[in-house]
Amino acid sequence: MIKKEITFFANRLILACDANCNKAWGINNRPKISLSDDVDDVAYLADEELLDAPDDPGTYEGECAKPIDIMELLNKWCARECERSVLVKIGEKIILPDYSKRVYNQPWKHVKDSV
Repeated sequence: MIKKEITFFANRLILACDANCNKAWGINNRPKISLSDDVDDVAYLADEELLDAPDDPGTYEGECAKPIDIMELLNKWCARECERSVLVKIGEKIILPDYSKRVYNQPWKHVKDSV
């Protein structure tokens, strides 16, 4: 895990991620499957179901693209687009998304004990 203290909309927060950039598609481009007629009822595919993500998945935050160099890590793209990162209050426990399995957008419908 890597983390960095940042200012995000005038709040001091911790931006953290698993540093597995080769599997970072961006939340808007990560391959997913629909689970019902509800457009928000999707499962994002697990890392093992996917090839490596492209270096440029085609999503940007301001002037920032997905980092391809270690010196660019934890930029605006990471904070606002990367599906592998989280923003937490300073001192709060960091729990990263787990893409070793599918991630459900509405887990209460599909995952037992998700509440």
